[in-house]
Amino acid sequence: MSDGTRWPALLFDLDGTLIDSVYTHVLAWREALEESGIDLPVWRIHRRIGMSGGLFVRALTRETGRHLTDEEVAKLQQLHTAAYQRQASHVRPLPGARELLERLRRQGVPFAVATSGDAASARAGLATLGFSSDIPSVNRDQVAYAKPNPDLFLAAAALLGVAVEQSIVVGDSIWDMLAAQRARALGVGLLSGGYGREELQLAGAYRVYEEPADLLNHLDELGIRV
Repeated sequence: MSDGTRWPALLFDLDGTLIDSVYTHVLAWREALEESGIDLPVWRIHRRIGMSGGLFVRALTRETGRHLTDEEVAKLQQLHTAAYQRQASHVRPLPGARELLERLRRQGVPFAVATSGDAASARAGLATLGFSSDIPSVNRDQVAYAKPNPDLFLAAAALLGVAVEQSIVVGDSIWDMLAAQRARALGVGLLSGGYGREELQLAGAYRVYEEPADLLNHLDELGIRV
């Protein structure tokens, strides 16, 4: 990105940031865990949404004290994917998400989506927004490590041809904010995934908005002149 660039690039998380899917994922994980004989309350599952599936499973099972083999971890992830896909048709864009992306496109602001989901869930999420391959995106299948590692956001910035240090990560979880810090990008939090304002700020968010519609109304606070 040249020194004369008028605005930063925006690197968006997908679930809970652009589409209202966090609690669908929570219930899908609960179904997968119960099918595997693991009983965990929903609130504990929710606290881990947004990190990579492998880390997610290991963190939750650590809380139960039950050891899982690599094969069992892989099976759990498969069960979650199947359970989520059965409910995916009920997922909707978050308020203002489509309008936000359309505004950025009209203004010529570079943006991309970076999601911890696999390729199939990423395609489904973008389709929910009314977009498809015309949005630059990076998914879990394309990087070595997902959030809270910075790989997804680093890859998204590279895809846009911009410096990650001149980018802003927009996400709904503390894992997004941690990954943003590790990538040396600014982090902006949204409350639409269920994390609180203070939690997001403590994780590194320098601004927190309610949902995409709220962010759309405050783009000037990100240095984007509209």
